Amino acid sequence: MNNIQDQIKKDIADNKIMIFAKGDKGAPQCGFSAAVMRAFDTIGAPYAVKNVLSDPALREGIKAFSNWPTIPQIFIGGEFIGGCDITLEMNKSGELQALVKKTLE
Repeated sequence: MNNIQDQIKKDIADNKIMIFAKGDKGAPQCGFSAAVMRAFDTIGAPYAVKNVLSDPALREGIKAFSNWPTIPQIFIGGEFIGGCDITLEMNKSGELQALVKKTLE
């Protein structure tokens, strides 16, 4: 499990916006993951995706890392933001755009 935790930390550190999702950018494999990616696409924010379905250890490891039970999980500027509902609410309120802009500056 330690190697997975190290890889998760590296992925978050290497990407200003990191999404741990079911599926990938070209083929999200659940509606929640697709909705989160669509939100970032709509605001034109670059983001990286790790497909938790391709690695069971990653799927369980990210849940332990963030202490959050569901996928997708979104990290912006190294900080855990939450899942789909939180991200979509932030997008609706304009908070997501402001955070992304601040993070990418």
